[in-house]
Amino acid sequence: MFRHSFIALLLTLGISLSASAAEVVVSDVTSRAVPIHVAGFAGDAKTVLEFDLYVAGFDLVALAQAQYSVNGKSGAALEGVLADVNNNATLFNRSYPGGSPRAQAHALADDVVQAITGRKGISRTKMVFKVQKERISEVYASDFDGANPVQLTADGNIVAAPAWRPGRKSLVYTSYRAGNADIYSQDLTTGGRKALVRFSGSNISPAPSPDGSKLAMILSKAGSPDLWVSDAEGGNPRRLTTTAADESSPCWSPDGSNLCVVSRESGFPQLYIVSASGGAMRRLTTAGVRNTTEPDWSPDGKWIAFTRSRGDYFDICIVPAAGGDAKVITEGEDPSWAPNSRTLVFVRRTSKFGPRKLSLLDWPTGHVKDTAQVAGSSSQPSWSR
Repeated sequence: MFRHSFIALLLTLGISLSASAAEVVVSDVTSRAVPIHVAGFAGDAKTVLEFDLYVAGFDLVALAQAQYSVNGKSGAALEGVLADVNNNATLFNRSYPGGSPRAQAHALADDVVQAITGRKGISRTKMVFKVQKERISEVYASDFDGANPVQLTADGNIVAAPAWRPGRKSLVYTSYRAGNADIYSQDLTTGGRKALVRFSGSNISPAPSPDGSKLAMILSKAGSPDLWVSDAEGGNPRRLTTTAADESSPCWSPDGSNLCVVSRESGFPQLYIVSASGGAMRRLTTAGVRNTTEPDWSPDGKWIAFTRSRGDYFDICIVPAAGGDAKVITEGEDPSWAPNSRTLVFVRRTSKFGPRKLSLLDWPTGHVKDTAQVAGSSSQPSWSR
């Protein structure tokens, strides 16, 4: 059964929250939502196109208020015409044959984003995440909007922290399937599983480097949980931190030269930068925000998103990668950047003890949408890059 799910995944690889669209001051990122009018589409094509454009930073408005318009029709081949309303100019007129109406609408949405903003669209990207059902959790993958979910693991135990392996059709994750917290790789073509790191103690939080040649992780084999880096298959591990405190949640800078990691060396969790070649940790300034966890470095290298804990509640924050004033951008936890360095997927709690859901945030405009949900509690998302 799971082998068929892996094949299906490969074949596909090829309460909603609203927020003000008012402009915010955000360096060089466009922060005003772009008004666009969508007409002529029906069914899944209409729903998907409007969802994709909203989370890409567009406001869906009447034609009289629009700066751009997308007109078309649904059918065997989706048709779409993008126009600049203000200048009465057609930007493109395209047909999208083949595939499902969802796939066609995703392709059109990506073309609209590219034509208007110059950014590559994210509508055809993928995510992996953890789904908890009672005491068992497994790794799932889905389209960026949560559609077409596929269960990837069948460990029948606790799993955690799935992450894509760049340049490979595989992922890494932590599993307790053998009675200990060990790191495994999972081949998405064959469904084959391989144990990568199984030292005594805990082996958790695997984070492949951007070029796929190294693996960062948290190991307690030398005592307290420290940051280690190995080759891609877990060999030749090198210890990068030697504190008596706990380290957790490593992530890489896009050029692979540094890692951001959480440490409790000062008594409460803070973000630190560590050179991938070794050396002392440097605390990352997050002015105005304490209790910082779960960092993720944006693919363009400019930002680090992270979680701020405040008792039973959590916030998503961002800070310049060099450190500085931190900005709280929404309530939630465990953010992961999209390839466009603009959209974030994060975890939203429906209630204090209720199931958790994945949501998408276009952080400059504040647009938020829940993804389609899998039965259970979803968490620890990782966006494909």
